Amino acid sequence: MTLEIAFAPVVPPLRASFGRGVTRSLRWRTEQLKALRRMLVERSADFEDALFLDLGKNPAESQLTEINILLSEIDHTLAHLRSWLRPRRVGVPLAIAPATASTMLEPLGVVLVIAPWNYPVQLLLAPVIGALAAGNAVVMKPSELAPATSALIAELVPDYLDPRAVTVVEGGVEVTTELLAERFDHIFYTGNGTVGRIVMAAAAKHLTPVTLELGGKSPVYVDDTVDLAVAARRIAWGKFMNAGQTCVAPDYLLATAEVQSALAPLLVEAIAELYDGDPRTSASYGRIVNEKQYTRLTGLLAGEKVLTGGRVDERARYIAPTVLVDVARDAPVMQQEIFGPILPFVTVEDLDDAIGFITAGEKPLALYAFTNSRETARRILTETSSGAVGFGVPVAHLTVTGLPFGGVGESGMGNYHGRRSIETFSHEKAVLTKRLSPDTLKLVYPPFTEKKDGFIRGLLRKLG
Repeated sequence: MTLEIAFAPVVPPLRASFGRGVTRSLRWRTEQLKALRRMLVERSADFEDALFLDLGKNPAESQLTEINILLSEIDHTLAHLRSWLRPRRVGVPLAIAPATASTMLEPLGVVLVIAPWNYPVQLLLAPVIGALAAGNAVVMKPSELAPATSALIAELVPDYLDPRAVTVVEGGVEVTTELLAERFDHIFYTGNGTVGRIVMAAAAKHLTPVTLELGGKSPVYVDDTVDLAVAARRIAWGKFMNAGQTCVAPDYLLATAEVQSALAPLLVEAIAELYDGDPRTSASYGRIVNEKQYTRLTGLLAGEKVLTGGRVDERARYIAPTVLVDVARDAPVMQQEIFGPILPFVTVEDLDDAIGFITAGEKPLALYAFTNSRETARRILTETSSGAVGFGVPVAHLTVTGLPFGGVGESGMGNYHGRRSIETFSHEKAVLTKRLSPDTLKLVYPPFTEKKDGFIRGLLRKLG
């Protein structure tokens, strides 16, 4: 079931299905996950084609950063779902013993997932995996800025997933606005902070809980204790995949002048190695999603000193992998998330200066450090705050299904992946069971006699 701009409310039929218990059984949940897996495998080539049309992605990159991550997430969830859903026993205080207490995960109802354009398959379907596994009905809103991928998802989902409980809604801002006017039981949004605030304001009208996966300027700190050639390759890989349009991509580099002078030429070599000497003709290098983003990014290059790259082609929406040096801390390129293939060097005096610079800004979605110093690593972990920290490699933490993925502060709220996805899309319900006989609670019922007072006070001392 798909919808276009001619909008009709989508929540009521899904809520009716949820109310009838369509999504509740473990069997239904696992069937949906297996069907989603079949879709990704059987129509893999179609997804590759759509991602190439939207973003110029190489098929191998599409497999690595979109399809394979989703398959891993599905397999991990299928392997552990039954155990994740088991009630968890907790202890009870002596005052109400004998009794049993536990928590159970209860599906929320109807969930809305709004996806971005940069990883339009992965960042739509990864939260959907959790929502379905948790037993919810789901509305998927793919990004209209990745039209080929959006159209393909709208075509395929009704063929693979249960249309009674899963709906795809295509369209632009108008449709999203209409969707947000409906009452959902959870809204999961991935994108920028500006729209995140709009989503949160709309959700507040119904007291709907939200998960916001946003972004920010994810720094990389490099010192002189590491193999700088390897660091350069890993930084270039993490930064320039998907033409830099990655929420957890390294946004800027922090290094002393000495480290910068050694690392800079190695970055030039790494870029040439990754993209066959010329990213413009390399099949491994993507393109900027649209003219608006292209114009914004080329504007950030104005007046900056280019170490390598800097070549642009408006008709092809091409911006070369670009490294900037001698970048002022208050330069325009340092005032917003870059979200493109531009990597500024910011010179710092030392680790204290680097930490001070990081903590003076908003909390990033990720923070990366290349160091072999345990003390440096300890200080970065304890003196900064970020959604995640990666030592020795950028971006890769996203592939670890056992790690929560999410931001903090301006970079987002809530997290998902693995068990965290189930918890995000569930209510953890408290359950207490106490038999009517024997009625031990009579020891704490009023009227409060001297004997009962002594019992209660003695009980409190034991608990203390």
